[in-house]
Amino acid sequence: MEHTKVPGLLQPLPVPSQAWEVISLDFVEGLPTSNRYNAILVVIDKFSKYGHFITIHHPYTALHIAKLFLDNIYKLHGLPRAIISDRDHIFTSTLWQELFRLTDTQLLMSSAYHPQTDGQTERLNQCLEGFLKCTVHSCPKQWSKWLSVAEFWYNMNYHSALG
Repeated sequence: MEHTKVPGLLQPLPVPSQAWEVISLDFVEGLPTSNRYNAILVVIDKFSKYGHFITIHHPYTALHIAKLFLDNIYKLHGLPRAIISDRDHIFTSTLWQELFRLTDTQLLMSSAYHPQTDGQTERLNQCLEGFLKCTVHSCPKQWSKWLSVAEFWYNMNYHSALG
C-alpha cells in the first residue's frame, strides 16, 4: 500500500491574450565562469514562447537585475501586466516589490519546479542547458559566447503549443 498523497488536478494559468503581457523570469546558475559570467537570467513570454537569455554573474543584486531587465526586455517589449517567478530573494526584495507597485505589475510567485505556474520556464531551462552541453562540451568555459546562438536556436525552434 502506497502512503503518498494523490496529486491534485493540474490548474495551469490562463493563456495571456497578447505577447509580452505575462512573462516568466528564472535563473540558470552553477555554470562555469565564462568571460566573467556564471549564470543566466532567462525571460520567457507565456504567450509566444519567445525567450531571452541574459548573461549575469554572482553576486548580483535586485538593482542589477532590474537594470538588466530594463536594458534587455523593457526596451523591446514594454512592461508586462504580470511576471511569474519562483520565490527568489531578488524578486521578493523591497526594490522589486516597489517597482511592481509603482508600475501596477502583478508578481505571481511559484514554488521551484511547480509545473502549474513555472513549468514552461523550467522546460526552457532544460532545453538551454541541453543546447549548451552539446555545443560547448569540449570547452565548457566558452558557453557565454554561444548564448546568442542558443537564443536564436530556441526562438526559431518548433513549439508544439504554437504548432
